[in-house]
Amino acid sequence: MFNFFRTHQRLMQVVLLILVLPSFVLIGVSGYSSYTSNETELVNIGGTSLTAEEFDQARRVQLQNMQQEQGSAFDLAVVDSPEARRKLLDAMVNRNVLIEIATKEGLSVSDGVLRQAIAAIPDFQVEGVFSPERYNTLLTSSGISIRAFEESQRADLTLGRVLGPVAQTTELPTEIANLVDKALTTTRKVELLNFDTANYLKPESITDAEVQAWYDDNQDVLRLPQYVDVSYVVLDEAAARKSVPTPTPEELKAYYDQNKSRFGRAERINLSHILVAVKADASEEERKAARERADQLVAEAKQEGADFAALAQENSDDKGTARNGGNLSWINRGALPDMDAAIFELRTGDVSPAVQSVDGFHIFKANVYEAESVQPLEELAAQLEQEIRQQVAAQRFADMATQLTSLVYESPESLQSTADALGLPVRHAKGVTRDGLLDAAIIGEAAAQSSADAELLNDPRVRRALFSSQSLNQRQNAGVIEVAADNIVAVRAEEIYAPSVPALDQVKTAIVERLAVEKAQKQVQEEGKKALASLTADGQLPAGDAKFGWERSVNRLNNADLSEAVVNAAMSADVTTLPSYVGVETDNGYSVIKVTGESVADLDPALKNFLQQQMRQLLANAEEQAGMAALRAELKVTEQAAVQEALQSSDSEEEL
Repeated sequence: MFNFFRTHQRLMQVVLLILVLPSFVLIGVSGYSSYTSNETELVNIGGTSLTAEEFDQARRVQLQNMQQEQGSAFDLAVVDSPEARRKLLDAMVNRNVLIEIATKEGLSVSDGVLRQAIAAIPDFQVEGVFSPERYNTLLTSSGISIRAFEESQRADLTLGRVLGPVAQTTELPTEIANLVDKALTTTRKVELLNFDTANYLKPESITDAEVQAWYDDNQDVLRLPQYVDVSYVVLDEAAARKSVPTPTPEELKAYYDQNKSRFGRAERINLSHILVAVKADASEEERKAARERADQLVAEAKQEGADFAALAQENSDDKGTARNGGNLSWINRGALPDMDAAIFELRTGDVSPAVQSVDGFHIFKANVYEAESVQPLEELAAQLEQEIRQQVAAQRFADMATQLTSLVYESPESLQSTADALGLPVRHAKGVTRDGLLDAAIIGEAAAQSSADAELLNDPRVRRALFSSQSLNQRQNAGVIEVAADNIVAVRAEEIYAPSVPALDQVKTAIVERLAVEKAQKQVQEEGKKALASLTADGQLPAGDAKFGWERSVNRLNNADLSEAVVNAAMSADVTTLPSYVGVETDNGYSVIKVTGESVADLDPALKNFLQQQMRQLLANAEEQAGMAALRAELKVTEQAAVQEALQSSDSEEEL
């Protein structure tokens, strides 16, 4: 089912709109309002309202779809943030605004336009042509009626007529296009003088008084969120394999015999034949004549210097192989079961007597015979032992996984009894928050961040389980999470810590490093600005070892491995007089840029066309946003006090 959703996302979006955002075409604006009259109003939109209940329903469906699409990467704390909720709310308000305006203006689309729009949807096409059969099949599979789908499409097309003309008539001014072309094709030659913060770091210069002052002034910055120390039990195939006994010699032999075909080559013959065909209803005389003819061909084939291929081409009634000299290629035992005995008596160069079959009489020649060749058990013992252990471990893993899940919930107050029953160790880690792992420098020994299991403990599903109501409020085992097909973890929050500011000795090293960086940054900026002022004044650097590096050419399409900040500064420098100098703060410190030349080239036509299309789309989007703002103002869209509560992020795990 999930594959269907992923393959037909456009169709699923339509279904979502029908189920969650009711269209005025289906139930009418007045009916829509009557349904919501007793619900909590979030936004008033002209004569209608968007309610908290509608918003919550749309949000739940949105989160469920994201969870299906993202799988293990799904992190509720990220996707259900106030920002994400605001984006969804605005989209729902905008749609309702369009419904109001379309209804007010009496907009609609014809049946012909609707048919053309549906026929253009790729999901309903076969080799680029609309397929009624596919149309009916996909809609049935999605659980939506044709009438509901077509009315939804009509609604979307109708809503598109409200702001659609705004985007369709947007034009890109020539002056803007030319300015962008020039900005992209202007190349400047530059040299750099870098002042690197790393060269100015002096942690030893930071005093205890400075550390204490920063600590006192930045309590909010230092405050740690709620976090937990965890115990956990990991079950993977490696753990399951430890409990698997070494296979006995008898088990190895049995496995070897069952898999001989994998360890060598079976007996085989490269074979050619001549067929003297006999009809099923042939008389006794006809069969006798065929046999005599076959015996004659055998005698000819066995003569010294005989050309079997030529005999087959001239005499074989199997015309399919006759043209290839009767060649049947390689034959293994069992391929021609009725004739195996006769065939596998042959050796390289041998010609068989006439062999009778339902088709007639065959004369076979063994072009090449190869005996069975299999590696001996002794050479394969280590490999076979590993394979047997792995297969048993896979089954053992499945059994242990079932047992693990059962035990975790049977003894919810601890993981120790579960671990003992399965022969697995209980592991421990500290400093897991709802949003990630705390800095190991702050947590210290046994920090989750520095653990070999850091990736596992930072898995969003593990963190959600640890901060569930069952874990935090009921103080029970947080649950069993299948991190991967062969990796399952049971987790428990052992200690729960309220938000707090760590003691000074826990963060002193980090504060010293921070203050040292801040001092170094301040110094490099002073040095860089001093050099820039001197160069601007007389083109000379202050006395010292500082000097510009090698010259390179940069533009907005080719940064020559320079940072965005440096490129932007170089391209914005005044080049009325050359050389020109400009300074900029960078991630590593401060850079003085010397611009020594400028040139302008023509933009590649294909790139130029692409960029202009992108700019037209950006302008169209901006025009649509402005149009939507005007429509909102016209309908006096008003948010109610309940909006703020609806936008606040909360743990929605119970809803999913």
